[in-house]
Amino acid sequence: MILVTGAGGALGQLVAGELAGRDDVVLGTRTPRSTAERRVDFDDPSSLDFTGVDTLLLISAGYGEDDVVIARHDAAISAAERAGVRHIVYTSLSGDGDHLAYALAHRWTERRLGRSPLAWTILRNGLYAEFLAGIAAPGPDGTIAAPLGEGRLAAVARADLAAVAARVAVEPERHAGRVYELVGERALGGSELAAAIGGSYEPCSLGATREAITGAGQALPYQVPMLVGTYSVIAGGFLDGSGIEDNALRTLLGREPRPALEVYEAVVAAARTAAEV
Repeated sequence: MILVTGAGGALGQLVAGELAGRDDVVLGTRTPRSTAERRVDFDDPSSLDFTGVDTLLLISAGYGEDDVVIARHDAAISAAERAGVRHIVYTSLSGDGDHLAYALAHRWTERRLGRSPLAWTILRNGLYAEFLAGIAAPGPDGTIAAPLGEGRLAAVARADLAAVAARVAVEPERHAGRVYELVGERALGGSELAAAIGGSYEPCSLGATREAITGAGQALPYQVPMLVGTYSVIAGGFLDGSGIEDNALRTLLGREPRPALEVYEAVVAAARTAAEV
């Protein structure tokens, strides 16, 4: 049996779609809605019952302070060990992302898996192309005002990462002990993004961006340095894919990856349509 955690999230739903039709897949979610789903809540250890599970696709339980995320992942791995799970496939963060504020919990989890008696595979996912559409969203006049400098991001279509995760989870023994880097093949900067949507790119400062994020009141306190730090790392040239020696995305997909620029354009267009309604 394959159990997918976080099946209610954006990545988890796509993975569920990739695995649809298989009778050996159970979807783990906080709020199960069918017999094909099982309650899995990382904040409730009593719900981490992995009895009968052969492969656990552990989708990172982010959206929290480091100690919270680490506790969640440790609880899940410990539960898998107790239940006799054979293999854990973990969705981590790309190897060039160590400067990001949220990298620590991912690297801790990788080390925890390295100490585990279970077989494991680590999928080091690049940042989503959909996320790029959020941090470089154009204003009403088409202007992208973001502190990206001249930096570029090797973003990846979330659907491609879901397809890779599903493929690995179905045949985990072929990937035991492997750490796969999965980043975009073409890095994108502010100028390319603006040109794609017929707008303009105006770099701004990190300080101004921090003030804007804080003033909007939509980000939790711990998320503010995460967002500002992400801009800083991109602008510094650390997430353009040049630090990745072996990008396994195309190989594991078995096809050409979806262009991140195409994803960016689609998300921006959808946002514009929604704003007009």
